[in-house]
Amino acid sequence: MNNEQHIERKIEEKKDFWLVVKEKLSYFYREYVKFPAFILAHPLKGFYEFKEEKRAKVSVAITFMIVLVVLNILSFQYAGFEVNQNELKDLNSIAEILYIIAPIILFTVANWSITTLFDGKGKMKDIFLMICYSLFPMIWATALSIILSNFLTGDELAFYGLTLAIGGFLMLYMIFFGMISIHEYGLGKNVLTILATLLAAGIIVFVMILGFDLFQKMYGFLYTLYEEITLRDLL
Repeated sequence: MNNEQHIERKIEEKKDFWLVVKEKLSYFYREYVKFPAFILAHPLKGFYEFKEEKRAKVSVAITFMIVLVVLNILSFQYAGFEVNQNELKDLNSIAEILYIIAPIILFTVANWSITTLFDGKGKMKDIFLMICYSLFPMIWATALSIILSNFLTGDELAFYGLTLAIGGFLMLYMIFFGMISIHEYGLGKNVLTILATLLAAGIIVFVMILGFDLFQKMYGFLYTLYEEITLRDLL
Protein backbone atom coordinates (compact mmCIF):
# COMPACT_ATOMS: atom_id res chain seq x y z
CA MET A 1 0.00 0.00 0.00
CA ASN A 2 1.55 3.28 -1.09
CA ASN A 3 1.38 6.54 0.83
CA GLU A 4 -1.55 7.96 -1.18
CA GLN A 5 -3.66 4.84 -0.60
CA HIS A 6 -2.84 4.99 3.11
CA ILE A 7 -3.98 8.62 3.29
CA GLU A 8 -7.19 7.83 1.38
CA ARG A 9 -7.93 4.96 3.77
CA LYS A 10 -7.44 7.24 6.78
CA ILE A 11 -9.78 9.80 5.27
CA GLU A 12 -12.44 7.13 4.67
CA GLU A 13 -12.09 5.86 8.24
CA LYS A 14 -12.57 9.39 9.59
CA LYS A 15 -15.62 9.85 7.38
CA ASP A 16 -17.07 6.56 8.65
CA PHE A 17 -16.36 7.57 12.24
CA TRP A 18 -18.11 10.93 11.95
CA LEU A 19 -20.98 9.30 10.08
CA VAL A 20 -21.49 6.88 12.99
CA VAL A 21 -21.29 9.75 15.49
CA LYS A 22 -23.85 11.72 13.47
CA GLU A 23 -26.20 8.73 13.34
CA LYS A 24 -25.86 8.17 17.11
CA LEU A 25 -26.58 11.82 17.87
CA SER A 26 -29.51 11.79 15.46
CA TYR A 27 -30.93 8.68 17.15
CA PHE A 28 -30.45 10.23 20.60
CA TYR A 29 -32.22 13.43 19.59
CA ARG A 30 -35.06 11.56 17.86
CA GLU A 31 -35.77 9.05 20.65
CA TYR A 32 -34.74 10.89 23.81
CA VAL A 33 -35.85 14.44 23.00
CA LYS A 34 -38.02 14.81 19.89
CA PHE A 35 -40.47 11.95 20.45
CA PRO A 36 -41.05 12.59 24.20
CA ALA A 37 -41.50 16.30 23.40
CA PHE A 38 -44.00 15.32 20.67
CA ILE A 39 -45.95 13.25 23.21
CA LEU A 40 -45.95 16.22 25.60
CA ALA A 41 -47.31 18.54 22.90
CA HIS A 42 -49.75 15.99 21.39
CA PRO A 43 -50.40 13.39 24.14
CA LEU A 44 -53.22 11.43 22.51
CA LYS A 45 -51.55 11.15 19.10
CA GLY A 46 -48.14 10.66 20.69
CA PHE A 47 -49.22 7.85 22.98
CA TYR A 48 -51.11 6.24 20.09
CA GLU A 49 -47.82 6.00 18.18
CA PHE A 50 -46.17 5.02 21.45
CA LYS A 51 -48.36 1.92 21.75
CA GLU A 52 -49.77 1.00 18.33
CA GLU A 53 -46.66 1.77 16.28
CA LYS A 54 -44.29 0.39 18.95
CA ARG A 55 -42.38 3.68 19.21
CA ALA A 56 -41.65 3.21 22.93
CA LYS A 57 -38.17 1.99 23.80
CA VAL A 58 -37.34 0.21 27.05
CA SER A 59 -33.83 1.70 26.93
CA VAL A 60 -35.26 5.23 26.80
CA ALA A 61 -37.66 4.54 29.67
CA ILE A 62 -34.93 3.09 31.90
CA THR A 63 -32.60 5.97 31.01
CA PHE A 64 -35.22 8.57 31.98
CA MET A 65 -35.72 6.84 35.31
CA ILE A 66 -31.97 6.68 36.01
CA VAL A 67 -31.44 10.31 34.96
CA LEU A 68 -34.17 11.50 37.35
CA VAL A 69 -32.57 9.49 40.18
CA VAL A 70 -29.19 11.09 39.44
CA LEU A 71 -30.74 14.56 39.28
CA ASN A 72 -32.44 14.04 42.65
CA ILE A 73 -29.10 13.07 44.18
CA LEU A 74 -27.46 16.11 42.58
CA SER A 75 -30.27 18.30 43.87
CA PHE A 76 -29.68 16.96 47.39
CA GLN A 77 -26.04 18.01 47.15
CA TYR A 78 -25.89 21.00 44.84
CA ALA A 79 -29.19 22.89 45.08
CA GLY A 80 -28.70 26.46 46.33
CA PHE A 81 -28.29 26.88 50.08
CA GLU A 82 -31.46 29.02 50.33
CA VAL A 83 -33.63 26.09 49.25
CA ASN A 84 -31.41 23.26 50.43
CA GLN A 85 -31.03 22.57 54.14
CA ASN A 86 -29.68 19.05 53.61
CA GLU A 87 -26.42 17.89 55.14
CA LEU A 88 -24.17 15.95 52.77
CA LYS A 89 -23.57 13.33 55.49
CA ASP A 90 -27.32 12.61 55.49
CA LEU A 91 -27.32 11.60 51.81
CA ASN A 92 -28.66 8.07 51.39
CA SER A 93 -28.32 6.98 47.76
CA ILE A 94 -30.51 3.90 48.29
CA ALA A 95 -33.32 6.06 49.68
CA GLU A 96 -33.01 8.48 46.74
CA ILE A 97 -33.19 5.58 44.28
CA LEU A 98 -36.24 4.10 45.99
CA TYR A 99 -37.86 7.55 46.14
CA ILE A 100 -38.11 7.45 42.33
CA ILE A 101 -38.32 3.75 41.47
CA ALA A 102 -40.70 2.54 44.20
CA PRO A 103 -43.63 4.86 43.23
CA ILE A 104 -43.20 3.95 39.55
CA ILE A 105 -43.35 0.22 40.28
CA LEU A 106 -46.18 0.68 42.78
CA PHE A 107 -48.30 2.72 40.37
CA THR A 108 -47.57 0.27 37.53
CA VAL A 109 -48.71 -2.75 39.53
CA ALA A 110 -51.72 -0.95 41.04
CA ASN A 111 -52.87 0.46 37.71
CA TRP A 112 -52.45 -2.87 35.92
CA SER A 113 -54.42 -4.70 38.63
CA ILE A 114 -57.27 -2.18 38.41
CA THR A 115 -57.41 -1.74 34.63
CA THR A 116 -57.49 -5.52 34.20
CA LEU A 117 -60.83 -5.42 36.01
CA PHE A 118 -61.96 -2.35 34.03
CA ASP A 119 -61.22 -3.86 30.60
CA GLY A 120 -58.10 -1.77 30.07
CA LYS A 121 -56.17 -2.56 26.91
CA GLY A 122 -52.72 -1.65 28.24
CA LYS A 123 -50.29 -4.30 29.39
CA MET A 124 -48.06 -3.91 32.45
CA LYS A 125 -45.11 -3.14 30.17
CA ASP A 126 -47.13 -0.41 28.42
CA ILE A 127 -48.01 1.19 31.76
CA PHE A 128 -44.41 1.12 32.96
CA LEU A 129 -43.07 2.62 29.74
CA MET A 130 -45.80 5.28 29.73
CA ILE A 131 -44.94 6.39 33.26
CA CYS A 132 -41.21 6.50 32.52
CA TYR A 133 -41.74 8.55 29.35
CA SER A 134 -43.92 10.91 31.40
CA LEU A 135 -40.86 11.71 33.54
CA PHE A 136 -39.51 13.73 30.59
CA PRO A 137 -40.78 17.18 31.72
CA MET A 138 -39.81 16.47 35.33
CA ILE A 139 -36.25 15.72 34.25
CA TRP A 140 -35.90 19.09 32.55
CA ALA A 141 -37.64 20.89 35.42
CA THR A 142 -35.38 19.28 38.04
CA ALA A 143 -32.22 20.09 36.07
CA LEU A 144 -33.33 23.70 35.53
CA SER A 145 -34.33 24.10 39.18
CA ILE A 146 -30.86 23.04 40.37
CA ILE A 147 -29.31 25.71 38.15
CA LEU A 148 -31.82 28.40 39.15
CA SER A 149 -31.43 27.70 42.87
CA ASN A 150 -27.76 28.69 42.65
CA PHE A 151 -28.48 32.06 41.01
CA LEU A 152 -31.83 33.25 42.37
CA THR A 153 -32.24 34.90 45.76
CA GLY A 154 -35.06 36.23 47.90
CA ASP A 155 -38.38 36.64 46.11
CA GLU A 156 -36.80 35.35 42.89
CA LEU A 157 -36.77 31.86 44.42
CA ALA A 158 -40.48 31.68 43.59
CA PHE A 159 -39.33 30.75 40.07
CA TYR A 160 -37.55 27.74 41.59
CA GLY A 161 -40.78 26.41 43.07
CA LEU A 162 -42.71 27.36 39.94
CA THR A 163 -40.30 25.38 37.75
CA LEU A 164 -40.74 22.23 39.83
CA ALA A 165 -44.52 22.74 39.99
CA ILE A 166 -44.76 23.05 36.19
CA GLY A 167 -42.60 19.96 35.76
CA GLY A 168 -44.79 17.98 38.16
CA PHE A 169 -47.99 19.19 36.50
CA LEU A 170 -46.78 18.27 33.01
CA MET A 171 -45.69 14.84 34.25
CA LEU A 172 -49.17 14.16 35.67
CA TYR A 173 -50.70 15.60 32.49
CA MET A 174 -48.77 13.08 30.39
CA ILE A 175 -49.70 10.19 32.71
CA PHE A 176 -53.39 11.18 32.59
CA PHE A 177 -53.57 11.24 28.79
CA GLY A 178 -51.25 8.25 28.57
CA MET A 179 -53.75 6.18 30.52
CA ILE A 180 -56.56 7.33 28.25
CA SER A 181 -54.59 6.31 25.17
CA ILE A 182 -53.05 2.99 26.18
CA HIS A 183 -56.18 1.70 27.95
CA GLU A 184 -58.60 3.20 25.36
CA TYR A 185 -60.73 4.82 28.04
CA GLY A 186 -63.10 7.74 27.99
CA LEU A 187 -62.52 10.72 30.28
CA GLY A 188 -64.92 9.62 33.03
CA LYS A 189 -63.71 6.03 33.12
CA ASN A 190 -60.11 7.23 33.19
CA VAL A 191 -60.75 9.42 36.25
CA LEU A 192 -62.51 6.51 37.95
CA THR A 193 -59.61 4.11 37.29
CA ILE A 194 -57.09 6.69 38.56
CA LEU A 195 -58.98 6.97 41.84
CA ALA A 196 -59.22 3.17 42.02
CA THR A 197 -55.48 2.91 41.24
CA LEU A 198 -54.63 5.25 44.13
CA LEU A 199 -56.84 3.16 46.41
CA ALA A 200 -55.17 -0.05 45.20
CA ALA A 201 -51.73 1.50 45.74
CA GLY A 202 -52.71 2.38 49.31
CA ILE A 203 -53.90 -1.19 49.92
CA ILE A 204 -50.66 -2.62 48.47
CA VAL A 205 -48.58 -0.37 50.75
CA PHE A 206 -50.72 -1.32 53.76
CA VAL A 207 -50.33 -5.05 53.01
CA MET A 208 -46.57 -4.62 52.53
CA ILE A 209 -46.24 -2.79 55.86
CA LEU A 210 -48.39 -5.43 57.54
CA GLY A 211 -46.32 -8.22 55.98
CA PHE A 212 -43.06 -6.55 57.02
CA ASP A 213 -44.31 -6.13 60.58
CA LEU A 214 -45.40 -9.78 60.66
CA PHE A 215 -42.00 -10.84 59.31
CA GLN A 216 -40.24 -8.84 62.03
CA LYS A 217 -42.37 -10.46 64.73
CA MET A 218 -41.80 -13.95 63.33
CA TYR A 219 -38.08 -13.29 63.06
CA GLY A 220 -38.01 -11.99 66.64
CA PHE A 221 -39.92 -15.05 67.86
CA LEU A 222 -37.67 -17.52 66.02
CA TYR A 223 -34.51 -15.72 67.14
CA THR A 224 -35.71 -15.76 70.77
CA LEU A 225 -36.55 -19.46 70.42
CA TYR A 226 -33.08 -20.11 68.99
CA GLU A 227 -31.44 -18.27 71.91
CA GLU A 228 -33.51 -20.26 74.42
CA ILE A 229 -32.53 -23.57 72.81
CA THR A 230 -28.86 -22.56 72.59
CA LEU A 231 -28.83 -21.41 76.20
CA ARG A 232 -30.47 -24.67 77.37
CA ASP A 233 -27.86 -26.74 75.51
CA LEU A 234 -25.10 -24.77 77.21
CA LEU A 235 -26.58 -25.42 80.63
